[in-house]
Amino acid sequence: MSLIEDQYDAYPYPERDPKDEAKRLITGSPSHPLEIDHFVFAGKRDWSQTFRGLVAGGGTGDALIQMAQILTSAGKPYEITYLDLSTSARGIAEARAEARGLSGINFVTGSLLEAGDHGPFDYIDCCGVLHHLPDPQEGFDALAGALKPQGGMGVMVYAPYGRSGVYPLQEAFGTLLQGPPRDRLRDAKAIFQRLPEGHPFKRNPHVGDHKASDAGFYDLLLHSQDRAFTIRDLSDAFEAAGLAITGLPQAHAYDPAPLLPDRRMLVGLDDLTRMELAEKLRGTIRLHVAYAAPKASAEGRVAKPTPGSVPHLKGVQPAKLAAAIAKEGVLPINLGDEKIEVPVSAAAAGLLRHISGRRTLAEIAQAERLDPIAFSALWNGVSEVLCRYGLLFYSTLLR
Repeated sequence: MSLIEDQYDAYPYPERDPKDEAKRLITGSPSHPLEIDHFVFAGKRDWSQTFRGLVAGGGTGDALIQMAQILTSAGKPYEITYLDLSTSARGIAEARAEARGLSGINFVTGSLLEAGDHGPFDYIDCCGVLHHLPDPQEGFDALAGALKPQGGMGVMVYAPYGRSGVYPLQEAFGTLLQGPPRDRLRDAKAIFQRLPEGHPFKRNPHVGDHKASDAGFYDLLLHSQDRAFTIRDLSDAFEAAGLAITGLPQAHAYDPAPLLPDRRMLVGLDDLTRMELAEKLRGTIRLHVAYAAPKASAEGRVAKPTPGSVPHLKGVQPAKLAAAIAKEGVLPINLGDEKIEVPVSAAAAGLLRHISGRRTLAEIAQAERLDPIAFSALWNGVSEVLCRYGLLFYSTLLR
């Protein structure tokens, strides 16, 4: 058994208790079905057709449960394959699915390098796994080969700059500590307590898994295989696998313009170079979430507002957001260490209160008695901002 298999059998990650399924549904990015539709299927997927998904390196089941539960609640047909090397993690994922009464899931113990044996798939989730492979490109290639031509995938990989202090500690612990995972964890915690408060890791507010659980501490600081990707590295890996990035849920983080005194500094720079600059200038991005599709079919994958588009707001009640904007005249966006206020007219804010996840833009325009030209003039700017900050998606999931 490899060190990685030893780790995840001893400390299945992330740490989850199936009993908690009665109290909450963990949602996130990538692989919320609304995001999938928005970034892979242009917000227009026919959800009456069975959704064939793969969760590659499914761990204790967060992405699996998220997709299966949301599709079940929406009454949409699906077949999802869960694939992971760890039998301990699989056991927890199975128990979570059973606790919710979810069906349509095929549990497989195995490597994501075998993904092609189970496909092809409409969509593949691979969250926090590829950076742990001895040869990550082999993983990108295997997953690309398991996609349908019109399919797509959502990936999360670690990024270097927001994880300052992590890699020196991983190297030090790797040199010092041997033996079973529980012994390594005990000794690493003892060493960690003796680190100076000025250590870059202890001063890094962007990492916190080590505080959440033993599994989190081990995965962050004791992992035997961990390679970070810059946004250019990630783009290159997709490119080598015959894929292209279709969208980034947090696109605003990859725009360097707000960090510059003069936007003309960016003239002549291609999109990827601009994104790379933003990553270096911010210095706080600890992971990348990206959606990708086969290069031959990557154009037009991201949803754009059309009369038939169905908007969904993420993490906020439409009426409350509309009221807040109408009162202050700005859209307040809290990004943790960054707070932004975007001017929005009261008329544009009024459109937001009609968002239900079921109404099309044409129906919202009709409710406000606006002709298509007047509606577009109000809506398109608000839509662009909300989408850029990951607060708005287009999907027909609930229609």
